[in-house]
Amino acid sequence: MLDLNIFGKSYAQAWCSQRPDFVSLFYSEYGSLSINNGTPAVGRDEISKVTESFMTAFPDIIVAMVSLVQTSKGTEFHWTFTGTNTGPNGTGKKVKISGHEIWQLDEQGLIKESRGSFDAEEYDRQIKYGVDK
Repeated sequence: MLDLNIFGKSYAQAWCSQRPDFVSLFYSEYGSLSINNGTPAVGRDEISKVTESFMTAFPDIIVAMVSLVQTSKGTEFHWTFTGTNTGPNGTGKKVKISGHEIWQLDEQGLIKESRGSFDAEEYDRQIKYGVDK
């Protein structure tokens, strides 16, 4: 039986690994990840590309699991993301943003669909001015 708490903590650790393929292994082969109602990344290769974009922009990325909540919509994975935007064309500003993903899991306990969301306006503000402004 899948221990969702261990799964969630391990998923957060994978985001901190600088190995995008580690994150994609939490997804089923044709799983999907969408962020803020954007076009879904479908399949592990596409999910790795999305993950890599964050890891490149924030080489010191830390994703911490805040909580897991079972709802009628699925498993909600609540997280806090911190990092410094020092990747290519980075601003050098520190970012700290919270959000969540709503997961639908398959029969093997892998993510078949993740719908993520966070405050994009606040994220953009922090990219420009930093978390402390």
